[in-house]
Amino acid sequence: MSGFVSFIGSGPGDPELLTLKAVARLKVAEAVLFDDLSAGAMLGHTAPGADLVAVGKRAGRPSPKQDHVSRLLVDYAKTGVRVVRLKSGDPGIFGRLEEEITACRAAGIGFEIIPGVSSASAAAAAACIPLTRRLCARRVQYVTGHDIRGALPEGLHMAALADPDATTVVFMPKRTFGELAQGLLDAGLPPDTPALLAENVSHPDQRLTRSTVAGLVTLLSASASAAPALILYGPLAEDAG
Repeated sequence: MSGFVSFIGSGPGDPELLTLKAVARLKVAEAVLFDDLSAGAMLGHTAPGADLVAVGKRAGRPSPKQDHVSRLLVDYAKTGVRVVRLKSGDPGIFGRLEEEITACRAAGIGFEIIPGVSSASAAAAAACIPLTRRLCARRVQYVTGHDIRGALPEGLHMAALADPDATTVVFMPKRTFGELAQGLLDAGLPPDTPALLAENVSHPDQRLTRSTVAGLVTLLSASASAAPALILYGPLAEDAG
């Protein structure tokens, strides 16, 4: 007997950003495996008696290994229960979704994917700026600031990332932004390119820091909090005020 897995994007943390479909699945789930940023009030939608299992990963902190999370997900589903895998942001954007889908397919477990509000969209909304703009920002690109080793990923297309006519969003940027920024400047990105550091997006302690690419390098080298963050840079942030 096999159960069913709902992969749900919980958004960046504000429980009011959960979709109606996500809430409906949480209400009937018998097991919920949740990320750190998906904890708190949104778990109040779960049914009494549901198993709530924290499986979140945070940089620099002890975290469950991905193969353990995937195995736990399959083991629950094999008992015939309805499982929710609650992922922060949108599950398909730097959320290790593919590994968990692969594990379900290999075990013959049915699943669905329910998208969530990306932290990139939430950060832009919080700063009251659009991610695109006619004529000067017709393209949006997402990149991760670290690979599975915690280092800046190798083989980044610096020419594309230094495109002054694109909005670029860097996920998990704090540790490696200095190195990334140097590559961007070497590729021709002006150091005074507007940039926005968004921390704890949609949470009560949200913090937005407007600066430039060069300015954020200085800021982060002097002090970097452990708060989850992303960086937006390009032609859009210049109008943030």
